[in-house]
Amino acid sequence: MPATIRDVARASGVHISTVSRTFSAPHLVNPETRGRVLACAEELGYRPNRAARALITGRTHNIGLIIADIANPFFPPLIKAAESQARQRDYHVFVADTNEDPIAEEELVHALAKQVDGVLLCSPRMSNSMIEQLSREVPLVVINRQVAGLPCVTMDVGQGARSAIEHLLGLGHRRIALLSGPRGSWTSREIRRAAGVAARAGGAEFTVLGPNQPTETGGAALAEQVRRSEATAVLAYNDLMAIGLIEGLDAVGMHVPQDVSVVGIDDIALSRLTRPKLTTVATPNAAAGRTAVDMLLQHDTVAARGSRGGRGVTSDDRRTTAQVMLQTELVIRDSTAAAPADGRNRPDAELVVPGPHRLAGPGRPTAATGGVVAS
Repeated sequence: MPATIRDVARASGVHISTVSRTFSAPHLVNPETRGRVLACAEELGYRPNRAARALITGRTHNIGLIIADIANPFFPPLIKAAESQARQRDYHVFVADTNEDPIAEEELVHALAKQVDGVLLCSPRMSNSMIEQLSREVPLVVINRQVAGLPCVTMDVGQGARSAIEHLLGLGHRRIALLSGPRGSWTSREIRRAAGVAARAGGAEFTVLGPNQPTETGGAALAEQVRRSEATAVLAYNDLMAIGLIEGLDAVGMHVPQDVSVVGIDDIALSRLTRPKLTTVATPNAAAGRTAVDMLLQHDTVAARGSRGGRGVTSDDRRTTAQVMLQTELVIRDSTAAAPADGRNRPDAELVVPGPHRLAGPGRPTAATGGVVAS
């Protein structure tokens, strides 16, 4: 027969309520007593009943993590880091995918609100007003988006985009195109704003192509537009689009970096394996996942919500509105080179058939430091 909380209390010589606090609020228990209770629980094989504990404390010890596109390799490092960080705090993470659909995002927040203590909303496509409305239903931390009055973790893609454009300007490029991301993306707006300012400051023509689906297919479909634009360098919203663009340019007879230099953003694993290896802006995905979990659990909203036994967020919650921005870094590899001598891209006359990405062993990139950390 499984050990019960009464068995642990009897063996450790404490009241049942002390055993309960040891697992639900360990910081409220004397360290010596807590150690004795945990040792007895381990010896007896006792595991607290989460459902029963939730009825008493009002806390589920579950966190929701809503992702824009789980198939995008940008997200798995963030998911793994968030899960690991939550597990250290005795929380579990429920992951849900929205497939870039703002309606699905809203529905998922509503569905999770009664099952979790808080939600991490990663790269949301909803409007700020809708996010603010949902935050009154369940504690939220927003990742990859700034929403006034809500806790947010962002990556300094603006500084990353500036570093990328300055790198291209330094190589002599004066016709630069940006492949923007999906409609409603805060990250895409930040990249466009910063890249445009940097390009114009450097005296370059700046062309924006988009909005676009942030996928390899989305990037490949833009190759003909890039060719017609006569851009000699391209900054893509993410690495997937950059990799797709390189494949698409190959299909229309253009070579990277001889005819067109290409820069991505994210530094996913595939960027080090394609040929040419992709110059990109590395983003601290894992750090963002860990930081978001800490922000959700460190402030008083989750605890206050549980202690009152309520499932909504009320006006007396002491909520953090901290906004943390993490540093990005330009990583220079093989997909960027000096601009063509005539300042225009030079497509070959003969088209070639697109094939699978050619793989190469991981290289040792040269890194140029990006922006500073602002919190």
